[in-house]
Amino acid sequence: MKKLPTETTLLVLKNTNMPYANQEFESKKFKKINFTDLSFKNSAFTDCVFDNCNLSNVKLENTKLQNVSFKNCKILGLHFTECHKLILDFGFENSLISLSMFSGLNLNNTNFKDCKIYECEFFDTNLTKANFENSDLKGTTFQNSNLSFTSFKNALNYEINPYQNTLKKTKFSAPEVISLLNVFDIELE
Repeated sequence: MKKLPTETTLLVLKNTNMPYANQEFESKKFKKINFTDLSFKNSAFTDCVFDNCNLSNVKLENTKLQNVSFKNCKILGLHFTECHKLILDFGFENSLISLSMFSGLNLNNTNFKDCKIYECEFFDTNLTKANFENSDLKGTTFQNSNLSFTSFKNALNYEINPYQNTLKKTKFSAPEVISLLNVFDIELE
């Protein structure tokens, strides 16, 4: 992989429409960049921050994400399932994450704090000690996932079936925790 030396080079790459595929980025900050429909295929991002970026439909095949932060970003239609599985460490803060797939991944200790997480899939995902605090999870599906010690404090609109997921010492806030009863055919008054 070709290693790019400076943040200035990153801006030149974007402005000249050169690809981000097959590159290596270390300790870089990407700010207010529109990456829509670009490919990060076979690239490595280490200790990087994406701030106020649009990452809609970015291709992530064999992408390595190590200690990567997404802050105030728009993340639409990303298949994190295509990332390199052994080098995968990222977190989200105050971002819109929609129609994205996180299934089959080991995401323990991952932050999804203060995010809008709409219609995403977490099937067979290890989310032990993950943080979804203050997030809106409308339409997001959790199935056969480990949510032990995960925090959903002040989270909204989650639909979690306790029979289909592991919930051990999982943290919830009232009144939203009542949604865990949706699997039962009961009426609350």
